[in-house]
Amino acid sequence: MHPPRISTLLLHHSSPLPKHLPHYGRLTLRLLSTAPPPSLIKTTNIPAPHTGHIRIVSLNSPHNRNAISRQLLSELSHEINVVKTQVEDEAAKGEVVGEGTRVLVLASEVDECFCAGADLKERKGMSKEETNEFLGGLRSTLNTLSVLPIPTLSCISSVALGGGLELALATNIRLIAAYATIGLPETRLAIIPGAGGTYRLRNLIGEAKALELILTGRRIQGKEAKKLGICERLVMTGETTPKSKAREMVLDAAMEMAGQICEGGPGAVMAALRAVRGGSEEMENAEYEGVLGYEDRDEALAAFGEKRGLVFTGRRKGVGEKRGEREGKGWHDTC
Repeated sequence: MHPPRISTLLLHHSSPLPKHLPHYGRLTLRLLSTAPPPSLIKTTNIPAPHTGHIRIVSLNSPHNRNAISRQLLSELSHEINVVKTQVEDEAAKGEVVGEGTRVLVLASEVDECFCAGADLKERKGMSKEETNEFLGGLRSTLNTLSVLPIPTLSCISSVALGGGLELALATNIRLIAAYATIGLPETRLAIIPGAGGTYRLRNLIGEAKALELILTGRRIQGKEAKKLGICERLVMTGETTPKSKAREMVLDAAMEMAGQICEGGPGAVMAALRAVRGGSEEMENAEYEGVLGYEDRDEALAAFGEKRGLVFTGRRKGVGEKRGEREGKGWHDTC
């Protein structure tokens, strides 16, 4: 007598398993019956001015305050690499840029926290080899984020500690609520920041200030972060502002900034990013020459002369002309 088919058992999985079902059949049934864990990342695409979209990637793990677990790291790495591949594919084709993601915004779906750092409960159960593998993956993910060829913003409305602040430091621009709390408290746990916190913070605020914060593990609020140079835009929340409202205000500010960025020509925005990163006259000169190869430069001059709105497409000269559905519309018309 042949054992029953697994597909048949799945339709009646509440019934006891037949004793004659082979062990491999029981294993397969268990695997097929287990639902995948819910996603810890929420993604949203918002149409950008002219072309493409602004992509919001929100951490959504309220049970552990968005702590960086294996699952959250895996999903975050996937989202970052999706954007990286899409932008690189556009560049490789050499015809148009800006049709996909133009700005990446990192945010939180959790009112109480942007990211509380590493998942220490999960980390406690890891072997040394597993810890090294996890850290390697985290470092690789943040390094990829830090060199994405498009602008990246992070929204901190409540708490960003340890690896959570390191995640924000890997973005180009940080928007922080006035009464949010950030810090690198690792020395108080007998370790040090291990995913870029030491050198990225030093590059932002200088050696002495970075040492003071890291050696003491001191936590600071958004207002001090702005004075130190960790925060590029301070969102003026009050001490009594509800956390949900503060989160909304910081995300709104980030979307406003992302929209302002996308008002520029797609090729020009990416070229400016590369030029600033390069930090040299030679790099600036090369990138300036590069943007002259886009139709958007001629469009800007024509629109100025004709006293009309701009319509940027991100197309290189000689590719052909095909206006999108949003021709003639600005940021407020499309969103």
